[in-house]
Amino acid sequence: MQTLAETVSQRIRDKVISGMLTPGSHLSEQALSDELQVSRNTLREVFRLLTKEGLLRYEANRGVFVSTPSMATIIDIYRVRRSIECPTLAQAHPLHPGVSRMRAAVEDAKLRRDAKDWLGVGSADIAFHAAIVELADSPRLSGFYAQISLELRLVFGLLRDPEFLHGPFIDQNREILAELEAGKAAEAAQMLEAYLLRAERFILGAYTRLTDR
Repeated sequence: MQTLAETVSQRIRDKVISGMLTPGSHLSEQALSDELQVSRNTLREVFRLLTKEGLLRYEANRGVFVSTPSMATIIDIYRVRRSIECPTLAQAHPLHPGVSRMRAAVEDAKLRRDAKDWLGVGSADIAFHAAIVELADSPRLSGFYAQISLELRLVFGLLRDPEFLHGPFIDQNREILAELEAGKAAEAAQMLEAYLLRAERFILGAYTRLTDR
C-alpha cells in the first residue's frame, strides 16, 4: 500500500508527464500544499523523494524547481532508448497485446493532432514507445523505462513549440507499427533506430538554438 507521500509524488510525476510542469518551473510549497490538500511536512517528504529521483532540484535560498536536462542527459536518454526499444521491437510478435497499445497510441496522437493538442500528442508518443518496451514482457524493464519517460517529458518540455517537435513523428510511428503488424519486426526495428537517431539530432539542434539565445 502506498504512503501519502508516494501517492502525492505520483500526482506530481503525472503533472510532468502531461506537460503541466515544465523544466525550470518553481514549485511553491504553499500553492501545492493547498492544491493537493496535504501538509507542508508531507510535501517536503515528496520533494525529498522526487529530488532523489532527479525529477526535482533544490536550490539554497530559492526553493525547489523541476529539473532541467543537460545536453549530456539528452544524449544518454537516446542511447538508452535505442538499446532498449530497438532489440525489443526486432524480436516482437505482431499479435502481442502491446501492439494493440501501440495502435491505440497512434490513433490517439492523430486525434490530438486534429484537435491541435500538441502536449497530448507528446503524451501519446511517449505511450507508443512505452508500449514497444512492453513487448519484452519484462515488468522490471517497463518500470525502468517509466523513469526514462519522465526524463523524456522534461526534454520535450525544454522546447517551446510542441507542434514543431511532435508533428513530424506522428506518421513515422504509424509506419513503424504497420511494418510490425505486417510481420516485419526486423524492418520495423531498423526504422525505429533511424527514427530515434533523427529525433535525437532534432532535439539536440533545437536545444542548442534555445541555449544560444
